[in-house]
Amino acid sequence: MTDTAEQTPLHGDEEDPFASVGNGAFFFVGLIIGFLAAAAVGMVVLIALDPLGPGGQRTATASPTTTVASGGGGNVSGEAESGAAVYASTCATCHGADGLGVTGLGPALVGNEFVQSKTDAELIAFINQGRDASHPDNTTGIAMPPKGGNQSLTDEDVADIVAHLRTWQ
Repeated sequence: MTDTAEQTPLHGDEEDPFASVGNGAFFFVGLIIGFLAAAAVGMVVLIALDPLGPGGQRTATASPTTTVASGGGGNVSGEAESGAAVYASTCATCHGADGLGVTGLGPALVGNEFVQSKTDAELIAFINQGRDASHPDNTTGIAMPPKGGNQSLTDEDVADIVAHLRTWQ
């Protein structure tokens, strides 16, 4: 007795596209599940590293609020520890994780004369506004976008970044 199911193509004269890989459908389903699992792990990592809590709300931190000194007065209250996390996720791409700058992108911020000469309020305004590439004081020829390109930064986030920058001065 012959098995006609093995000899009959799926749709007329078409062949099974997965016949050459055996259980090809299972391979593709496994591949999709793998991608989804990797994406889920990535989201968990991003949420864990997010300086803001779920829903974009700031969570309580162990670091106290610090009023940071600045050149010429105009102190603003900010948390340097929280600022370090926000700096790492927004500013470090161009200014370096250690604040020593990235050639061709952003100048060093450690011991930076511009940072030292500005009040906290002036630095907050500068970060919020950014600097065009054509500005005469731009030393790299690369624009600094407003809020470092991260429009979700709050006033508190920017104040925290300034507090963090003050630790390098």
